[in-house]
Amino acid sequence: MEVLHRFSFRLLPATRSLNLTKLSPLYLSTRIPIYGPAFPNQTLQFTSRRPLSSSSVAKAGWFLGLGDKKKTSLPDIVKAGDPVLHEPAKEVNPDEIGSERIQKIIDDMIRAMRLAPGVGLAAPQIGVPLRIIVLEDTAEYISYAPKEEIKAQDRRPFDLLVIVNPKLKKKSSRSALFFEGCLSVDGFRAVVERHLDVEVTGFGRDGQPIKVDASGWQARILQHECDHLEGTLYVDKMVPRTFRTVENLDLPLAEGCPKLGAR
Repeated sequence: MEVLHRFSFRLLPATRSLNLTKLSPLYLSTRIPIYGPAFPNQTLQFTSRRPLSSSSVAKAGWFLGLGDKKKTSLPDIVKAGDPVLHEPAKEVNPDEIGSERIQKIIDDMIRAMRLAPGVGLAAPQIGVPLRIIVLEDTAEYISYAPKEEIKAQDRRPFDLLVIVNPKLKKKSSRSALFFEGCLSVDGFRAVVERHLDVEVTGFGRDGQPIKVDASGWQARILQHECDHLEGTLYVDKMVPRTFRTVENLDLPLAEGCPKLGAR
């Protein structure tokens, strides 16, 4: 998952080569779209005895290296309605985190997130029903956003995080309301209330235990990505009557809707 300011197309340095036709918003933002990709149409058999939906099976063929042409390509974004986005993901056996299979998934997630570009990505968004998230927010990404938004969102850069089997808990009663979006519900936004302080534990890609204490925008990204692992999209948590197209993002909220910002 990744973030760029809504007007970043014109704010990006002229020397930076980006294929603007591939940039489409994936995640959270007052006006900061986030991005992230997903899976091709192939077939997959997981070790779990619980049968997967035909849709998620069809989208995960690259996971086992099936198919000749798409074996080295990045997966496509899975769209809302596909069962893989609406069902809980499965935990990864800690003993398998270091395996070539899991490491390949993590590498593809990171590449896909950065190519979008984005600030976070959950495995189900590329058709993999496993509990893995990656996230990263850089000073460059943040520089494209207006200073007042950066301050309001309490947004600070952080290095790449890979968390396997993440478990999230809130650390305070503080919360904030901001617009979010998702590549799986492309072209739309809605206001979502999130905790401002969270703790996430799990395993790093090296298989070692990891704990992340996060606040502000990083906490929001973590909650958004962990929601994906539960089969929850941001629209399942949106504030009523705030759903809108990206083009209408600047229009005022309906009367009675809560104001954006910390509560």
